[in-house]
Order: sequence, then structure tokens, then C-alpha cells
Amino acid sequence: MLVYPSGVDVSSSALRFLSTKLRQRRRELGTRWRRLSAGRQALLTLAHLRNGHPYAQLATGFGIGTTTAYRYITEAVEVLAALAPTLADAARTASSKAFVLLDGTLLPIDRIAADRPYYSGKHKRHGMNVQVLADPFGRLLWASPALPGAVHDVRAAREHGIIDALAETGITCWADKGYRGVGRTVRTPCWGRWETLSTGQQAVNRSHAKIRALVEQAMATLKSWRLLRKLRCSTTRITGLIQAVLTLHLASSER
Repeated sequence: MLVYPSGVDVSSSALRFLSTKLRQRRRELGTRWRRLSAGRQALLTLAHLRNGHPYAQLATGFGIGTTTAYRYITEAVEVLAALAPTLADAARTASSKAFVLLDGTLLPIDRIAADRPYYSGKHKRHGMNVQVLADPFGRLLWASPALPGAVHDVRAAREHGIIDALAETGITCWADKGYRGVGRTVRTPCWGRWETLSTGQQAVNRSHAKIRALVEQAMATLKSWRLLRKLRCSTTRITGLIQAVLTLHLASSER
């Protein structure tokens, strides 16, 4: 396999943060020597998450075996996932905001037609449902564990306890029509076809759409990590990958 230089468009603060956590992990385990230093292991992981390169290509570029690359990346993802904020943490952060934005997205996965639980009728493809909370400026606050794509957004929000968590803090939440009927502090557009709505209802929906549009920035932030654009791993590992990406993003934005 040919090897060529490449780059990763991730801030150096993310590399330093992950390197520090991996060094702490090695001290806890009493590790004396490894093929890659903690810094190189961190870079390997960032290249995988950000660019979505497969293990074989990364292993060749870093001069290690494919199994070693898989083991190093898996370890780093577990370290990051353990540091991801919980919904309670996100709710506390959201309580200091004027309001929050809630939306769901589908992360495409590599599945066959027989895997019906993972097929989203809305998106017409297989994937995993992920709920996202963003602040009024569209900055990513929290991403939920992944559920099969067949799960509707409102059901996913209830299963994760998002509605109750936001209601307990009293924070107003803006969401689309997919969350109609949840009540509490969630605000959704007026229901019905545009032409059947009154002038006042149309004005409300236009204002609602302008506010809610900023959540797309949070979605773009999540999917800027190219591995999440087309997942080819086991569905049991996807939640850990999402939490790892969330941790890296929040750690970088705080610095």
C-alpha cells in the first residue's frame, strides 16, 4: 500500500486534550511501552474520527498493524466517551441560556433491506436516530445515544428523557412538527397545511422557523466528523463514537 502525507482539520487543542487523557490512562494501567506514544495514538484517533479513514490505511500510515490500530482507536474512543456530558449536565448548562433548540438527525449506516428496525421511512434509508440539543447560537450542547432509525423523533426524545429534563429546568425548547404533542416547555409550529393556516398562524410559523434554523449549525458540527456521515461499524459502537466526538468538540470549544 502506498503512503502519502495528509492533514487533519482539527484544532491542536483537541490533540493536546486527548493526548493528556491517554497519558493518564497509561499511568493508571501501568503501561511501560507501546508502539505509539500517547500523542501519536491521539493523532491516529483524530484521523479516524475526522476523516473516516479505515483501519488498514491508518495502520500503514502510522507503521503499525491493523489490529493494533483498531485497539488503539477503540481505547481512545472509550476514554473520550466516558468524559461525555450526560443529559443532566446538558440541562444544567441549558438552564443558563434563553432557550435551547431540539432536533433529530439520521446517521447513515451500512445495512441491508432486511434490517427493518434501522430503516427510516422519513429519510428512506438505513441509519441511527440521534437527538441534538443546541444553544440559541446553534452551538452543539449535547447529542443523545443512538437509537435505530425506525424510531420517530418524538419517541426518541421521550425515551432519552429529554422532555422531562428540560421541563425540570424550566427552559423553553424550540422544535419542529415532529415533536408535536409533547407539551411541557417544548414549542412546536402551528399544525396544518400552509394554505389552511390563518395569517397569524403563518406569521408564528415563519418566526418559529427562523429561530429553529440555527439548530442546523449544530448538526453540521456533528457531521463535520466524516466518520459519522457513513458508519460501517457495529451499531453497538455508534453511541460511543458520538460521545467521543461530542467530548472532543466541547473540549476544543472551551479552550
